[in-house]
Amino acid sequence: MKVVLTYGTFDLFHYGHIELLRRAKTYGGRLVVGLSTDKFNEVKGKRCVFSFDKRKELLSSIRYVDEIFEEYSWEQKISDVKRYKADFFVMGNDWGGKFDFLKPYCEVIYLPRTDEISTTLIKTLLSS
Repeated sequence: MKVVLTYGTFDLFHYGHIELLRRAKTYGGRLVVGLSTDKFNEVKGKRCVFSFDKRKELLSSIRYVDEIFEEYSWEQKISDVKRYKADFFVMGNDWGGKFDFLKPYCEVIYLPRTDEISTTLIKTLLSS
């Protein structure tokens, strides 16, 4: 069974997240998601609306997701790919090229984002 690995914050969950997860799942039989911890989001300068536990609960209800683990640093990617024996590493194309260092370990795929929606757009609309 092919393993697909992806990462994200998955705050203010929306249709674009579903589409990314659905398309990622098509590359393999098992989709494993690294979910950014609250502490790691602080390091990244992100402030989430929902806590890690709430985001994990929401993400675990999505039928495309087989397993969720904590993403706590940028540096853990290679060890995660090895630990989960990932065949594919999938991210949105706004990250294009940033994870090419994983190519010796698995196939790296950058999927197009869903044009009409993003967490940034939702936050902008809510603040106006």
